[in-house]
Amino acid sequence: MGIINDNFMFTNKTGKKLYNEFAKDLPIIDYHCHLVPEMIANDYKFKDTYDLFLGGDHYKWRQMRSFGIDEEFITGEGDQYEKWLGFARTMPYLIGNPLYHWTALEFKRYFGIDEPLTEKSAKRIWDICNKKLAEADFSAKKLIEKSNVEVICTTDDPADDLKYHKQLREEGFKTKVLPTFRPDKAVNIDKPWFDGYIKDNGIESYEGLVSWIKSRIAYFHENGCRLSDHALDYVPFELGDAAAVFNKKVKGEALDQKEIDIFKTAVIKECAIEYARLGWAMQLHIGALRNNNTKMLEKLGPDTGFDSINDLCIAEKLSAFLNNLDTEDNLPKTILYTLNPKDNFVLGTMLGNFQRGPVQSKIQFGSGWWFNDHRDGMEAQMKALGNLGVLGKFIGMLTDSRSFVSYTRFEYFRRIFCNMIGEWVENGEYPKDWESLGKIVKGVCYENAKEYFKF
Repeated sequence: MGIINDNFMFTNKTGKKLYNEFAKDLPIIDYHCHLVPEMIANDYKFKDTYDLFLGGDHYKWRQMRSFGIDEEFITGEGDQYEKWLGFARTMPYLIGNPLYHWTALEFKRYFGIDEPLTEKSAKRIWDICNKKLAEADFSAKKLIEKSNVEVICTTDDPADDLKYHKQLREEGFKTKVLPTFRPDKAVNIDKPWFDGYIKDNGIESYEGLVSWIKSRIAYFHENGCRLSDHALDYVPFELGDAAAVFNKKVKGEALDQKEIDIFKTAVIKECAIEYARLGWAMQLHIGALRNNNTKMLEKLGPDTGFDSINDLCIAEKLSAFLNNLDTEDNLPKTILYTLNPKDNFVLGTMLGNFQRGPVQSKIQFGSGWWFNDHRDGMEAQMKALGNLGVLGKFIGMLTDSRSFVSYTRFEYFRRIFCNMIGEWVENGEYPKDWESLGKIVKGVCYENAKEYFKF
């Protein structure tokens, strides 16, 4: 009755064989996600089916709004089951939306449910899931273990004490839960929270800020961090006196765009120098247009489903920034993500400008991200990389998720990847050399990330 079967996402026999023989049972390295470390460390027990599937999931909230569900029954004070029922009513209409596939995979793999979620099936599925969630082996840690996850990299503010990462390491939790350094609040001098953030961390000068950042990078490194992440709504690159800009800001004076970009460029560069020295990878997530709906931002806050894709030009300043670091031998391993698929070929060609051994594919084209983590988006990203770079050294999928059952997205990705290259093989574009194909599949689905990050 359901859509999840052995042939799911396959249009050719070669792709299916590649998946079953080389990809299906590989461990997962989720090198970028938004899981809450405290929930893992405290082995969070989910209150009910809404809590697991809909709590904090703005992907689903967006579609429920589009279906006409009142906000009261999405993020408001409405009854939890009524919220679930609203999602169930939405689901049959999500043909072509990855949420339909993700939800079906989550039901099948974690709960053994093999039927679509509809208004009619909502209560039955709600009861089955609630019963399972009451069992001991459906806690946060158990769901991670069920998913065969080897490494999780959370996303963490520099000021975080990392107590939960330490707790997990000390107790010997089998899955490595490592922090990722996300210094956006220290970089974005144009945001309203900047002054308070600087004050809260005892920073009084630009030199003090740089010193604090370096000390926090060192602390994160001691606690297993090997990645950073920068969310760039646009790519800043402007050289100048960042200390003067900082001083002007703390005096309460207005900054122009050039001054803002001078500061951002300088701070990210200081970070990048440390990343390169320590062997970290730097992630640059480029192209989100955030918090478009002012009314809902004021009501619900950020990250609630009111972001979209920006359409700015990124090539020249991104090239200048990477070149500035590379010229001084300070360019770390770097993963470039674009939210706008118009820039797939921009990034696909940018990689080749700054590759340097002995690291294989030192500059990576990050996987289809956010609005692109569906079949069309992932295939477009990988085809661009295949056309322009070395697809066989791609570090593959991540969840970028807040959900503990989103690990089925790795299965989704692996099926799509294997089907895509299987099609190329059957078209006569690559030989049916199972040894070579197996190396490519295992690399992209697991081994390349393990080697790249040195986990």
